[in-house]
Amino acid sequence: MKIRYNENKEIVEAVKQGLKEKGGYCPCRREKTEDYKCMCKEFREQIADPNFEGYCHCMLYYKEK
Repeated sequence: MKIRYNENKEIVEAVKQGLKEKGGYCPCRREKTEDYKCMCKEFREQIADPNFEGYCHCMLYYKEK
């Protein structure tokens, strides 16, 4: 398993800027809850699934098998 940044540098920079502005919370979500603190609960659960391959919700990270 490998987790890497999205290959699209523009997306990575936009999401990183959004994270900075929201104090580390997912810029794609309205609520600021611990579930949405980057790396979000949703993606941590996806990482735990050995069959999952794909992007996190905001497309900052990609999990490879």
